[in-house]
Amino acid sequence: MNRNIEPFDDKAYEEEAHRRWGDTPAWKESRRRTASYGPKDWEAIKKEADGIVRAMADLQATGADPTSPPAMDLADQYRRHIDRWFYPCSREIHAQLGTMYVEDPRFAATYEKYRPGLAVFVRDAIHANARRG
Repeated sequence: MNRNIEPFDDKAYEEEAHRRWGDTPAWKESRRRTASYGPKDWEAIKKEADGIVRAMADLQATGADPTSPPAMDLADQYRRHIDRWFYPCSREIHAQLGTMYVEDPRFAATYEKYRPGLAVFVRDAIHANARRG
């Protein structure tokens, strides 16, 4: 099983992402921030995201409920990762992303490489975290 997160190739999805979100403040802020990132930044981003997703997969493997405090804490850590590196990510925005992680087969496949059912677990943890405020 592949235990490393493989982010989408930005160039391959750039047109689609621009069409969907190009007029949003989050898109503009993400473009502004990432324009200055070098290879070491991207390596750090990938390593941090991979660590969070691996921790979620490990928690799921224990049979933990995605609405449990440890799962919600990891979901919030994931939200703060996006907030720190890309754009301000409220719990509401993160919940929308969580839904996309399941509904978009490309995102779902990324999580399923870690552990079957992980995309739903991550979504449910993100939604629970959003509700707890």
